[in-house]
Amino acid sequence: MLATLGRRLLTGLAVVLGVVTLTFFLLHLAPGDPVERLLGPTATAEQLAAQRTALGLDRPLPLQFAAWLGRFARGDWGVSIAKGLPVAAVLGAAWPATVRLVALSLLLSYLLGIALGALQAARSGSRTDTALSIVSVTLFALPGYWLGLMLVLVFTYWARLLPAFGAAGIDSDYLTGSAWLADQLRHLALPLATLTLVGIGGAARFVRGAMLETLSQPFITTARAKGVRPAAVIGRHALRNAATPVVTLLGLSLPALFSGAVFVEAVFAWPGVGRVLVEAVQGRDYPVVMAATAVSAVLVVAGNLLADALAAWLDPRVREGAAPS
Repeated sequence: MLATLGRRLLTGLAVVLGVVTLTFFLLHLAPGDPVERLLGPTATAEQLAAQRTALGLDRPLPLQFAAWLGRFARGDWGVSIAKGLPVAAVLGAAWPATVRLVALSLLLSYLLGIALGALQAARSGSRTDTALSIVSVTLFALPGYWLGLMLVLVFTYWARLLPAFGAAGIDSDYLTGSAWLADQLRHLALPLATLTLVGIGGAARFVRGAMLETLSQPFITTARAKGVRPAAVIGRHALRNAATPVVTLLGLSLPALFSGAVFVEAVFAWPGVGRVLVEAVQGRDYPVVMAATAVSAVLVVAGNLLADALAAWLDPRVREGAAPS
């Protein structure tokens, strides 16, 4: 098992290198000049050239990439072109808001999705299963930004119940106690509902498929023949053995704790990493985009390794299959 994880770690490092290499060159070759955006339309050619030299943007792209890679490997993420602040500080300031939003949405999505998928599997082929399948597939297929805009339309502009933008009101600094908490929850409601609704659909589809496969296994038939209660068959036997693909899906959700749901954060002006990344791409803020991409790629690899380890812990068959390696 350790040898298998080691090989996957090396493969993951190669994936990270490929992602950052592709991102770097595509970003630099795309239309748009960060120096022109930084200095404005009144800057002279001499000023533009001097600023490019100061930022190292006048060097050949392979040399720029090698320099960035060396600095990043040493823990130096560079300085934001647009804000003039260290990239680590820019992302560090935005990260807590993303974690608060995404962690809550993952928790709710998986709790509700697992319950919904288990109910569908237990009543497979019934009208309940059909209705819930339509709901879950629809939620899974909806673009997050579109659903977010529809929620804003309904709850902000029509019902006038919830704010649409930001993580807090303009007077939040003067609020305390229950008033402060209510303000935070009201601003959290719509982006959290958007991410949770989309996540429920995906989790429910995975759980339903895994549960149906598990329910067809001989040990489930044996448990039913022994008179085990249906609820125990579903909860104790089927759901536990169907947990492996769900754990894998959860491991792959780890990068979202950093990058967030980029478009959802942009729609709701949520002050997280996703919004920072969108603004950095629009402003051609190369250091911010590269750092966020690199960290997200590392988290993807870490999520895969974590999912493999958890799957092996939950299912002895995975460990036995990996042992010869």
